[in-house]
Amino acid sequence: MSITVALLAYAEEENLKVLIPQIRENIEKCQEDYEILVVDVNPAQDHTEDVCKEYGVRYVNQEEPHFGGAFRTAIKYANKDKFLILDSDGSHLPKYIPRIYHRFVKQNCDVVIGSRYVKGGKTNDSKMSQIMSKILNSTFRICLGIKAKDISTDYRMYRTEQLKKVRLQCDNYDVLQEVLLKLRLRKKNLKIEEVPICFEKRIFGESKRQLFRFIVSYLGTLCRLICIRISKHA
Repeated sequence: MSITVALLAYAEEENLKVLIPQIRENIEKCQEDYEILVVDVNPAQDHTEDVCKEYGVRYVNQEEPHFGGAFRTAIKYANKDKFLILDSDGSHLPKYIPRIYHRFVKQNCDVVIGSRYVKGGKTNDSKMSQIMSKILNSTFRICLGIKAKDISTDYRMYRTEQLKKVRLQCDNYDVLQEVLLKLRLRKKNLKIEEVPICFEKRIFGESKRQLFRFIVSYLGTLCRLICIRISKHA
């Protein structure tokens, strides 16, 4: 029984200095063996590797480009049976880790999502981002048949063995919907639950998300995933 905590980093050294001690404090409440794995952009943009050495966490450079490539790299190098991922910019507070973990274990879940959109959840993101997020979530949820309210966040706990069996192709944040659909296609009764969280603004630095690329990527991915769902009669 063990947990890989994955952080995907792109010039986040200052945020990691704040987050890693908080993650340790909260993951230790789960009373399981764990590792913290930081997947840094390649080539590195700052001194994230030095921060990882200072705090004694695993460091690897992503082997494929973009967010989707970093996510696949994290899955490849995860050594523990549970896979917990959260943003490395401070928008996902580590204090929710024990709640996510206990729901995962007690309810024998396949995925637990730290959710902005269930009762008790909230977001401090910009109004425009909130509107886009809700439209995106509603559209993908209906079209892909995924029974969860927040399917665009990456604050999640998975079963590592299941993740390693799916072939993910998306390059950007649309990989977060792709992985849920493909997990469900492999296991028809996939159990997804949500735990309310508050999504905060990043601590240091500026967002790396590019709005135009984000929209174009999601439109193409939605069509492709719908075709996959239809072909599998899911």
